[in-house]
Amino acid sequence: MKNLICLLLIAFLIASCKKDTVKNYVTLSGTIKNNNTDTLSILQNTGIVKTIKVNMDGTFSDTLKVKAGEYILHAGKEQVRLYLKNSYDLKIALNAQEFYKSLKFDGLGESVNNYFVKKELLKEELFNDDDLFTMSKFDFNKKVEATSIKLASLFDNIVPKDLDTAFVNKQKRELFSIKTQFNEMFDDKQKLFSLNGRNSPKFVDYENYNGGTTSLDDLKGKYVYIDLWATWCGPCKIEIPFLKRVEKDYHGKNIAFVSISLDKQKNHETWKKMVAEKELTGVQLYAKENLDFVMAFNVSSIPRFILIDPQGKVLKADAPRPSSKKLIALFKALEI
Repeated sequence: MKNLICLLLIAFLIASCKKDTVKNYVTLSGTIKNNNTDTLSILQNTGIVKTIKVNMDGTFSDTLKVKAGEYILHAGKEQVRLYLKNSYDLKIALNAQEFYKSLKFDGLGESVNNYFVKKELLKEELFNDDDLFTMSKFDFNKKVEATSIKLASLFDNIVPKDLDTAFVNKQKRELFSIKTQFNEMFDDKQKLFSLNGRNSPKFVDYENYNGGTTSLDDLKGKYVYIDLWATWCGPCKIEIPFLKRVEKDYHGKNIAFVSISLDKQKNHETWKKMVAEKELTGVQLYAKENLDFVMAFNVSSIPRFILIDPQGKVLKADAPRPSSKKLIALFKALEI
C-alpha cells in the first residue's frame, strides 16, 4: 500500500512539474542594431497592450499575457504584424536601418511571425517596381498573379495549421484580396497618367514659411517639383534627406522645389517647428486644410511627388521620389 501511495505521489509531482513548464505568457527579447528608439510597443485595435523598454545597447526583454491573436509590433518609425499566444518565446533580431530586410524571429512561434515579414517583403518588391503601373494591363496582371502564387505558397509552407481558425481564415481572405487591391491601384494610376500633358490644377495663396503666401502661378517659368507631405507621415520624413540633397544639387537651376504640408490646423505649429529643426530647404508651404489641389491629383496617400513644366502643364502627376534614381534620370532627360 505504501508503495502505491509513493507511486501516486511521484506521478502527481511529475504532472505538476510538466504543468509548471507551460508558460502562461509570451516572452519577447532581442537586439536592435542601429537602434533609433527607447521603447517598443505591442498594439491591438484597443490600443497599446505593452510597452517594452529598449536598452542603450539595443537589447530588450519582457513578458506579457495575451489572448491568442494578431498584434502590431511598433519599433520607431516601422511596424510589423505579429501573431502571439501564451507560451511563445520569440527572439527578435533587426537592423533599424533595414527593417523588413533584416527582421527575423527565432524560437517558439517563429514560423507564423516570419511569414508576416516575408509577406511584406514580397508585396514591397512588387509595389516598388517602378515600371509596374506603366505596363500593359496584361503584363501587370501576369506579374501580380505571379506574386499572388508566391504568397499563397509561402502561407501554405510556413504558417502552422493548428493556429486559431479565425486568424487562418483572415489570412486567406487577405491573400485573395491582394489582386483586387493592386488592380484598384492600377486603375488609380491610369487616372493620374491621364493628367500628364494637361494644364495643372492650381494652389492659391498657401502660407509660406518665410512669410506671406505663394501660389503655383508665382512659379511659372520654372519646373516645379512638388512634395505633398505631413509631419505625422513616416515615409514622408524618410524622403527628407534625399530631397535636401537633390535641392542642393539643383540649386540655382530652373527648377523650384516646393513642399506642401497637409497637416491639420492643430498641427500648424508642429509644421513650423519641424521646418526649423530639420532645416528644410526649398519653398515650404502650408495648405491651410485646403485640399482642392490634392483632390485634383487624386491623392490617396502621401508622400506624393508631382512635376510641373515651366508652362504650367503636368509633366508627371506621380513623379519619382527623391530617393529614386529615376528622378535624376528624368531631370537629365529634361536638361534641367
